[in-house]
Amino acid sequence: MNDRFGSTAFPRRTALKAGVAAGLTGLLLPALSGCTPEGRPDTVTVAGGEPGGFYLEFAGLLAESLQRHGAAGQATALTTGGSLENLDLLLAGRATLAVALSDSAAQRAAAGEAAAVGISAVGKVYENYVHCVVRRDSSIRDVAGLAGRTVAVGEPGSGTSLTTPRLLEAAGLSSTAVGAGPAHAGTVSVLNLGLNDGLAALRNGSVDALFWSGGVPTAAIAAAHADAGLGLLDLSPLLPALRAKHGLFYDRVLIPEGAYPGIPAVWTVGVANLLLCRSDADAQTVKKTVEILVDHAEELVPRSSLGVQFLSPDSLINTPGLPLHPAAAAAYRELHG
Repeated sequence: MNDRFGSTAFPRRTALKAGVAAGLTGLLLPALSGCTPEGRPDTVTVAGGEPGGFYLEFAGLLAESLQRHGAAGQATALTTGGSLENLDLLLAGRATLAVALSDSAAQRAAAGEAAAVGISAVGKVYENYVHCVVRRDSSIRDVAGLAGRTVAVGEPGSGTSLTTPRLLEAAGLSSTAVGAGPAHAGTVSVLNLGLNDGLAALRNGSVDALFWSGGVPTAAIAAAHADAGLGLLDLSPLLPALRAKHGLFYDRVLIPEGAYPGIPAVWTVGVANLLLCRSDADAQTVKKTVEILVDHAEELVPRSSLGVQFLSPDSLINTPGLPLHPAAAAAYRELHG
């Protein structure tokens, strides 16, 4: 991994200049369209995520920074169900910026939805870590052990609700909704529960495991672990099958020891998290957002974070599945000199 929260060195303009040369060499910048004259918009909204999760915390910090540095008269973060809902809000014009998992964003783009508008990337902002959370006293030791169990797979509208079925399929498991009929061998009963409802269900025993995709540590998981005691499953053996079917959106990443006290280090699946805008977004707003990502990265560090790849020079322009907005590409070129 590259830069980590908690380190003493944050990305600066000089580091970015050194890091983006290869990625921007030969990049052709088409004429900007749908852009307003220079000047800041009255309002900018950043679609975030659930309370207690990394998305909403990051979106709130970004909104504060956008307003502080004059990119908007007023900027606010939106509480949402996650990636898929954020993409809907963005395409509907109800959000200016949105955070979303790269696999979710690429699926939406490939489906051709709202093709007249389109989605563009402002930058890759950090790595998301897929957590498969079980109770500490659980007998479940690996993903195969979820067969015959009940699992929370993410709230509808979340990126987790897209990634989790792919993970279960990669493990050779089928899934069925709770109450849909008797479970067969190799079948997982699934409930669409988000982070907070899923943790409550895990604690009261109505689910045996919870999938969640977020930063490390995720504050709500840390709080539940301190209260009730939790464990994490290694998801990294699923990567070959996952990448073979769905592409190179997924990486092997480590949740380090100490991220959640008493839980050993565990390998899992990582998914890039992108900051997105509409393809017709105001060029000046996009440019100023890039400048904040580069020059004011220290303002965007969620307090709960520990070891998340974040705003490193080589990763900002690495937006798998989606092209950079032309104004973002131009801003990175300008920073490169």
